[in-house]
Amino acid sequence: MTHRQLRLLLALTFVALAAYLLAPYPGRGQDWFSTGINLGAPKIRLAVSDFQAQSTDAELVRLTNEFNSVLRNDLDQSGIFDLVSKSMFPLKLPVEPADVDFQAWSSSPAEAQMLVFGKTEIINSNLVITGRLFDVKNPSSASVLGKRYVATMNDISTRDAAHRLANEIIQTLGGGVPGIALTRIAFVSNRTHHDEIWIMDYDGFNQRPITSYGSLSLTPRWSPDNTKLAFTSYVLGNPDIFLFSLETNHRVPFPTYKGLNTTPAWAPDGKRIAFCSSMSGDPEIYVSDVDGRNLHRLTFSPGVDISPVWNPKTGNEIAFVSDRSGTPQIYIMSEDGTNLRRLITGGGDASSPSWSPNGLFMAFSWRVSDTGTYDIYVVEIATGRIVQLTHDAGRNEHASWSPDGRHLVFESNRSGSKQVWTMLADGANPQQLTRDGQNWNPTWSN
Repeated sequence: MTHRQLRLLLALTFVALAAYLLAPYPGRGQDWFSTGINLGAPKIRLAVSDFQAQSTDAELVRLTNEFNSVLRNDLDQSGIFDLVSKSMFPLKLPVEPADVDFQAWSSSPAEAQMLVFGKTEIINSNLVITGRLFDVKNPSSASVLGKRYVATMNDISTRDAAHRLANEIIQTLGGGVPGIALTRIAFVSNRTHHDEIWIMDYDGFNQRPITSYGSLSLTPRWSPDNTKLAFTSYVLGNPDIFLFSLETNHRVPFPTYKGLNTTPAWAPDGKRIAFCSSMSGDPEIYVSDVDGRNLHRLTFSPGVDISPVWNPKTGNEIAFVSDRSGTPQIYIMSEDGTNLRRLITGGGDASSPSWSPNGLFMAFSWRVSDTGTYDIYVVEIATGRIVQLTHDAGRNEHASWSPDGRHLVFESNRSGSKQVWTMLADGANPQQLTRDGQNWNPTWSN
């Protein structure tokens, strides 16, 4: 990172932090709530100029349009930018640095702080993309970022280049936190008439099945390095824990146990698995090495203990759901089963815990009363303060954090059927990702 980029990053981070500390939380009256990464701060006003194809080649023009669409969507979905409407752009769009009219971009109506622009070319049968990020408020040292990507002439490679540039821009202007444009989401779908495990890009593109067992597969969870999925499968006639390698497309050995075995969760070190099993006769939380060795039982309570999730920041705590109080509630314990405490004490049914990447918050599903419906909430673990994220929009469950802590993926039937949605971590900007069949139980990659 250049000295100029470092100064800009520090300045933007300071402005964002100061604005957050001084301003109330938008729309909720919850000025305490922040995931710690820009939420609540004023957004950077960013103009994303369409990249210009340097020839009239039909395929180049088509892929350039695809690139422009993906890049703009990635930046719009990041949660940290206020994108300038194209209707406010100057008439001449820049291709090279010398083309930038700083006065036109920084003044009304555009009033941009930052400008993204560039070009696409065909060189040696490859798609070559040159992208730049300028600070249009500071013409004397405007260049903040410059990148060149070489892609093959197809949609997948073009989208990948757009995702990479978006991530670079988001990391540069978003406090150094990497973007999520190259992350993936695993989920369950019945579109093949069986409940199978599927994955897709974070924006819903490239949806594809991982399993084709012709049986019931549920509760997918990513390994910390994103090379494996753990999930529940009934393909052997019993609900068992399966580990599946996305590198070899084969099952990884893991023991089978009698009774119910479900809701696996990887430890942050990738060396252990926590899961629910009724091998002792009652559904309890167990933990073992990823090869099944060193099996330990962690809970000893009548009723159902299920859905463990590790503290991703420390790795020394596990949250889980238990009905030991009479209704499903969320509890936290140390990784050895000690220091048990109840997290949600407001009654109702609380389930589907998901720990935020910074370890400070828990997203969960909560039906506050018997006559209510399930909505997504977030609780600040240290204080117990709660904010509601979904309101009067069907049944909303199984939230999972994005690795940047700025987004949540969840399932909802608000569209008339159970589908996968995303939203910003403050509940804003809900987006539907799936539409074919029924889709549920999403989990975001690391």
